[in-house]
Amino acid sequence: MKVAVLGCGLIGVSWTALFLVHGHDVAVWDPSPTARDGVADRIALPMAQLVELGLGKGRSRGRLISCAEPEEAAQGVDLVQENAPENVPLKRALYTRVDAAAPVDAIIASSTSSLVWSDLAVGMTHPQRFVTAHPFNPPHLMPLVEIFGRDPATVSRAEAFYQDLGRRTVRLRRDAVGHIANRLSSALWREAVNIVADGIADVAEVDAALVHGPGLRWSVVGAHMAYHLGGGPGGMAHYLSHLGPSQERRWSTLGKPVLTPEVCDLLIAGVEAEAAGRSVAELEAERDAGLIATIKARDIS
Repeated sequence: MKVAVLGCGLIGVSWTALFLVHGHDVAVWDPSPTARDGVADRIALPMAQLVELGLGKGRSRGRLISCAEPEEAAQGVDLVQENAPENVPLKRALYTRVDAAAPVDAIIASSTSSLVWSDLAVGMTHPQRFVTAHPFNPPHLMPLVEIFGRDPATVSRAEAFYQDLGRRTVRLRRDAVGHIANRLSSALWREAVNIVADGIADVAEVDAALVHGPGLRWSVVGAHMAYHLGGGPGGMAHYLSHLGPSQERRWSTLGKPVLTPEVCDLLIAGVEAEAAGRSVAELEAERDAGLIATIKARDIS
């Protein structure tokens, strides 16, 4: 297959590595020639990580093709993966260009993290072939892809494509800002910010509590299943009948923090203290090493 990657930032480069390792030719485009020309060097690390995980084993590598215009990248492709900034007019303008250039049966997929299909598809000539396909950063390591589209056949084709890349796809039943995972993440971070702002604990303690408590459990079972198991032999029914009121009491105390300058200063200082002098690149390397080890342990690659 041939895939177009539009936007060669963090997400686009990660997608590119994943596509190439699985044998797909990838035509990349970015409005910045520097970003476009730097893809070959920037994919080296994620591709090495994918090899370490054994992804794409037995497949020959795809070809990387740099394109000066999005129309050029979209020609002859099976799927377009768009990774432009979260700006509706900008994305719509880009879709207008690739909608005319891509084969009529090609899927156009957006990596948007918060925008919705119904806003993005406005003005498309072939909206039935458009889907939102939101990955979790970094896409080459994190298996999740959240998909929404209005045409069931297109959604099924998109699911088959991402599943062939070793991804775990989930379908949304309707449009939702932030999809599923980012809504969950935002809800949790809101309370994490509230805990810091309210003086309950500092940034590092909040992160440690999450990593060594709910985060560890959630990496094995989801939120609903965790509470089902929390109900003992009676499962979710027992939990809701006996502990539901205590859950509601906790909900009633959750905060709605505001990112005032003072709260922002607390978060920035707290993260800097937790980082303990490590650069973003060093922290990313530690994160990726942990993700790789977790994926190997769970055998979910």
